Amino acid sequence: MKHFKKLTSLSLLALLVFLYSCVDRGNSASAEKAAGTPPESSTEAFYSDADFTLVKKFNTHVHINVYDSTFIKQAASDNFRLLNVNVAAPSLPPIDRQQEVAIRLCKAFPENISYATTISVDNFNDPGWQQKTLAYLKTSFDNGAIAVKVWKNIGMELKDRNGKFVMIDNPAFDPIIDFIEKNDITLIGHLGEPRNAWLPVEQMTVSGDKKYFAAHPQYHMYLHKEYPSYEDQVNARDHMLEKHRNIRFVGAHVGSLEWNVDELAKRLDKFPNMAVDMAERISHFQYQAVTNWKKVHDFFIKYQDRLIYATDEGVSGNANPAEVSKSAHENWLRHWRFFTSGEKMKVPKVEKEFNGLKLPKGVVDKIYLKNAEKWFPPITRTKTKQ
Repeated sequence: MKHFKKLTSLSLLALLVFLYSCVDRGNSASAEKAAGTPPESSTEAFYSDADFTLVKKFNTHVHINVYDSTFIKQAASDNFRLLNVNVAAPSLPPIDRQQEVAIRLCKAFPENISYATTISVDNFNDPGWQQKTLAYLKTSFDNGAIAVKVWKNIGMELKDRNGKFVMIDNPAFDPIIDFIEKNDITLIGHLGEPRNAWLPVEQMTVSGDKKYFAAHPQYHMYLHKEYPSYEDQVNARDHMLEKHRNIRFVGAHVGSLEWNVDELAKRLDKFPNMAVDMAERISHFQYQAVTNWKKVHDFFIKYQDRLIYATDEGVSGNANPAEVSKSAHENWLRHWRFFTSGEKMKVPKVEKEFNGLKLPKGVVDKIYLKNAEKWFPPITRTKTKQ
């Protein structure tokens, strides 16, 4: 009997120790999450580095302006399909030549690449500009373009006859946007710049912006007080969306709201027809994760249907395709680890360490593939047609 009582006491003690350890682990997990460290989780619900090449992915923002397959083949080996985006930038070939290359690449690699056309604002003040632009878009759609990109020259360079800056909510663009919507095509908008552009270089948050605006002072708005403000750019885009509630719109570069997930959330709540691509702005999420990992993590969970993977790499006439491809592969791997792992990370564009977001598989699948198919639905149609 004494032996039985002794066993009972030992069993009770063991049970209490077990229950205490469970509570302690739960408290530790909560404390880690609050501090920015993801708790340990079942590996079945998450991807690892080994899954990178196994998972189908879509990069919806690259620029390939020469007929070369190196970059496309690197993407294919990493299980990426690409959206090649034409843009009316002065540093790039004329848009007719960009489109010619894009069409050739799409025909040569129909399973690997699609393309987005763009519009020119040359001769914007001429009476025939609208009709010429509509005709160009019709030709682009007939050739398989699945999206149209408008660029930051609208709002930052283009002026009307009176010398006033023309913003994207200008009525002259309404027939163009209506035509894009009528054809079930997605509008991509690179409108404005990151908020860093309105700050001195030394106050910018990520090194990528510091380098870019130091090298491109014409777009460093801190130096150009006479230009429209950051708020002017964002407000014009928002007003355009208020006028065109049914256009399927993807805000390039996180919709120029990269600096604050709360500000981005406000727009996604207000405009259900808006998603954003993350081209060249993932470092801004990483920067915010340094000090508030939980807020960034929870933002990705809540808005998992509105965030699209993109990077903004490209191959032009003065670039070495092999070097671009190697750099892109390394960049894509870093992004994958940020989204899939909970490990401490250090990347070139962010000064301090941060934790990866360790997003569930279902969220990662949306960011990398399903959202691209949702927000660029002609993808599947062009694959069949080609």
